[in-house]
Amino acid sequence: MDMSVFDLFKIGIGPSSSHTVGPMVAARRFLVDAGPLDTVVAVEAHLYGSLALTGVGHATDKAVILGLMGETPQHVDPDTVEDKLAEAELDGRLKLLGEKDVPFTARANLIWHKTETLPEHPNGMRFVLRYADGHTAEKIYYSVGGGFITAAGETQAAPQQAARSQVPYPFDTMTQLLAHGKQHGLSIPRMLRENECARMGEQDLDAGLDRIWQVMRDCIAHGLVTHGQLPGGLNVRRRAAKLWKQEQDAAASGVHRNELPHDALNHVSLFAMAVNEENAAGGRVVTAPTNGAAGIIPAVLRYYAQDCRPSDPNCGIRDFLLTSAAIGMLCKRNASISGAEIGCQGEVGVACAMAAAGLVAALGGTNEQIENAAEIGIEHHLGMTCDPIGGLVQIPCIERNGMGAIKAITAASLALKGDGTHFVSLDDVIETMRQTGFDMQAKYKETSLGGLAIHVVTVNHAAC
Repeated sequence: MDMSVFDLFKIGIGPSSSHTVGPMVAARRFLVDAGPLDTVVAVEAHLYGSLALTGVGHATDKAVILGLMGETPQHVDPDTVEDKLAEAELDGRLKLLGEKDVPFTARANLIWHKTETLPEHPNGMRFVLRYADGHTAEKIYYSVGGGFITAAGETQAAPQQAARSQVPYPFDTMTQLLAHGKQHGLSIPRMLRENECARMGEQDLDAGLDRIWQVMRDCIAHGLVTHGQLPGGLNVRRRAAKLWKQEQDAAASGVHRNELPHDALNHVSLFAMAVNEENAAGGRVVTAPTNGAAGIIPAVLRYYAQDCRPSDPNCGIRDFLLTSAAIGMLCKRNASISGAEIGCQGEVGVACAMAAAGLVAALGGTNEQIENAAEIGIEHHLGMTCDPIGGLVQIPCIERNGMGAIKAITAASLALKGDGTHFVSLDDVIETMRQTGFDMQAKYKETSLGGLAIHVVTVNHAAC
């Protein structure tokens, strides 16, 4: 496996890893790889397939422009994005990589190909540079889910042998990872830690994991106190902050507002929704493994840290993230984490499996119980479509994260109460997810051409 935990968990901005983070990275990479920009006179960005169909709702246009400016998802300040874009549009000019000034407007230089799909993936982009002497340079990129990008012709699935030889416990399947564990008497998080330490120092690894958790915690905290309306035209109001205040007021008074107990699991749903409201608003989030499913792992992690009473929370959180990453690597390697490729089963389903496995590991479960929890998490999301209303990562995405977080805890509980023996293996269910996604009609894969996206009447969204 040629992936790192920090490939699965990337700090970026909302609302989409495949439609925002990936295009921003691709646009910047295109210019960096193009070499000197001194004689460039124009740039164009062509968007295809799912990027074209849902790109406005997913802020793909904004992401591409920011990438051309030289911004990166992990460093751009979400609070300055709208001002940067407004200034560029008002001037009718863009500074490529912050250096070379060229004429640019979104209307003229961003071209949406809604009826065309490039051959290697539904999320295709073609960038074109025009030079003063009349010649052009162009390149095609694909945003393949979770913020990962590939250039046309690059192989994303085949592991690089050089990278594999550097890690002590290479694996492409859960069967291989379990075999390593039995042979060497090591847990999954321990093996993942040693693989990562073959690439970096242990202090750097722990600092990176702690940074990921801090950003997740900050995202939850901000989402739980931020009110208002989400952008995009659906007029969806944030709910997490209001519901959280109701919870706190009820706890303080000892009087609950309805018959259902407001316990830790209800809080988990709110934590997940708070993150995904932040994501929908273009805030700072951690791709885990995508932005559309970014609320599940932080919510379950916070549940572990504050409700499971761990004796060593720092160690448990790091084990959680390492184990979660292993499951995400397997799903990306052997199926997909792209909603445009296999539907939301590859986003919310995979995030649920990652969170379930991580929770079992943090609670001291066996490797077999970890595998069982992950399998349960995916199995009960098989066939889930990606049908965002208006192309926005809002409905059903925000609530779907709340439900996915609860499912993850349920999956972990079921696995921990067993001995790891079960009928369907994780490898089998990942392959089933891949085949199900292949069989799924394109209108149910992040195109907003089917499902809820067309059965709900929307207003004020003509721009999409």
